[in-house]
Amino acid sequence: MRKISCMVLVLVLVLVLALSGTAFAAEKLKVVLVLPGKMDDLSWNQSMYEGMKNLEAEFADKADFAYVEEVYDVAAIEPALRDFASEGYDVIFGHGFQFMEPILKVAAEFPNAMFALGTGFKSAQNTCIYDVKLDEGGYLMGVLAAHMTKTNKIGVLGGVDVSEIYRGHEAFKLAAKTVKPDIEIQEYYTGDWRDAAKAKEGALSMYDSGVDIMWHSGDGIGVGAVNAAKEKNKYILGNISDQYVLAPASLVSGTLYNWTSVIRQILNDILNDNFTNRENKSYWLTVPNEGIKLAPYHDFEEIVTPEIKAEVEKTIKALHDGTLKIPHFEK
Repeated sequence: MRKISCMVLVLVLVLVLALSGTAFAAEKLKVVLVLPGKMDDLSWNQSMYEGMKNLEAEFADKADFAYVEEVYDVAAIEPALRDFASEGYDVIFGHGFQFMEPILKVAAEFPNAMFALGTGFKSAQNTCIYDVKLDEGGYLMGVLAAHMTKTNKIGVLGGVDVSEIYRGHEAFKLAAKTVKPDIEIQEYYTGDWRDAAKAKEGALSMYDSGVDIMWHSGDGIGVGAVNAAKEKNKYILGNISDQYVLAPASLVSGTLYNWTSVIRQILNDILNDNFTNRENKSYWLTVPNEGIKLAPYHDFEEIVTPEIKAEVEKTIKALHDGTLKIPHFEK
């Protein structure tokens, strides 16, 4: 009789452990990243995709991750967000400025879901914004461009003229003028995040007018700008991801984004019940937190002089220690 009781006790314990394990699994966060472009675009989308993929092992017991790409048009974003919220996703990342209004609308319908907006300026109780201090990256690129130009003409090319991109462009121009007050700076916006053909056309026009080095502020338009540099055998500075493979003889360097620390902070705040009551609803990539870094010089390691490298490193150090104060640029 005692033997049977022990066996029953063992079975009960096994069942309890199994059920508790099932309950623990059910408590894992369901996280989805909704990208407006391709995961392998060597730019805005790939950097975020890789940033989240880096966390899968670290959060293996706490979260399950899903990814969807090419949800670009605003008309498609809202139903996609609503579908994921309806399917029980706890955390929904919308990686782009165009997600702002759809996220606010869907977040109001699903107060128990958490939404993260990639750049923007509006938030709600169950949403947050993650963004990049593009003025820091832009300033760094302005210093490098001004030192590298031989014609004293440089350019900057962007997609949509929104606050994030505007900040980067203005800081780029300020830095270049600080290095060379008489430098000529040309600027072009495509009005679209991924019209590579229009970006290439604008970049070619700038190169034809005498610009010999240019920085692009990222997304799909970057490929067009880099291809223009390759075609004209001119210099270009990349943004967000290392685009060296696209034009080894033209890409001098650039800025790199690492979203991993920002995503980690958002998820930990949610797991620790510090999301909805967080006073500051924004999470930032910066040079000091190494969310923004300088891309390798690759084939330009010997072309970029030690003096220029020293000026770039001095700028990075000044951003790190706070001695460089970039003005706040507001549209």
